[in-house]
Amino acid sequence: MNRVPEDAEHAHSSSVESCPSLRDVHSINPAQLVARIESYEGREKKGISDVRRTFCLFVTFDLLFITLLWIIELNVKGGIETTLEKEVLHYHYSSSYFDIFLLAVFRFKVLILAYAMCRLRHWWAIAFTTAVTSAFLLAKVIISQLFSQGAFGYVLPIISFILAWIETWFLDFKVLPQEAEEENRFLIAQDASERAALLHPGVFSDRQFYSPPESVAGSDEESEEKQ
Repeated sequence: MNRVPEDAEHAHSSSVESCPSLRDVHSINPAQLVARIESYEGREKKGISDVRRTFCLFVTFDLLFITLLWIIELNVKGGIETTLEKEVLHYHYSSSYFDIFLLAVFRFKVLILAYAMCRLRHWWAIAFTTAVTSAFLLAKVIISQLFSQGAFGYVLPIISFILAWIETWFLDFKVLPQEAEEENRFLIAQDASERAALLHPGVFSDRQFYSPPESVAGSDEESEEKQ
């Protein structure tokens, strides 16, 4: 005799426990998901993310800053024309700064080609440029006689070395992780929108509204008579 009330209570408790899941399902807002997906698609149409654009600007700053320091060094040594002819036409590894300028041009071309034009999502290009820059500058500092030529013998190699490693840090810890996180969010939002479209099919279509059939005249009177 007591089994029937127990079964009723068990069914009632199971229905109560299932209420939060139903609430979670109905709490999905498909309009917000569609807006979020459209925002991500708008970012993709730009072709390049904001953080990657900042990285490209920093690479451009690297080239311009090294060029500025090299021009100042040419003026300090006694005029641009004479010093330029000495460092470029009569280039010598142990006394010229022209190779440091070419190293900055090399970094700029490789990084812009890889991460701006080809939109590479891997660290091998920045690893290659940083390894070449570090090895070249270390060899130049050890072998050459730059330290005997004044302050620029310290400034240009050190700044070039620091800028190359800042570019590596910025790409590895800012650009690539942030873009991967945005891509994961886009995939999650797209998956959620597909599930919401299955759960709420009437939200995405505006043409599903229809009017009820018209009632036949005298139907109410006939129903009353039959009753």
